[in-house]
Amino acid sequence: MIARLWHGKVLTTKAVQYRKYVNERAIPDYRSIRGNLSVHILERADGGVTHFMTLTLWENLEAIRDFAGEDVEKAKYYPEDQDFLLEFEPRVVHYDVVGMAS
Repeated sequence: MIARLWHGKVLTTKAVQYRKYVNERAIPDYRSIRGNLSVHILERADGGVTHFMTLTLWENLEAIRDFAGEDVEKAKYYPEDQDFLLEFEPRVVHYDVVGMAS
């Protein structure tokens, strides 16, 4: 199993709208890909900026490739992200999941 982490920042004044957008647009897109095991959206306000961390779990690298394209470490963005994000981090980070409990 592979964990994929992406980080983004929005103005805190837009955090509620961004959260709604992510839940309506991004999560269904992740979940539509065979091999996606879960999606977790984390949020942390830090004054005027709110950080969002997306943690997705995938069966394997091929499933991530089906979602992200050939360059699996390149961040995937949607056109609507322009309305929210303060910057566009170009890369994501992957980790092998070596332990898990539920």
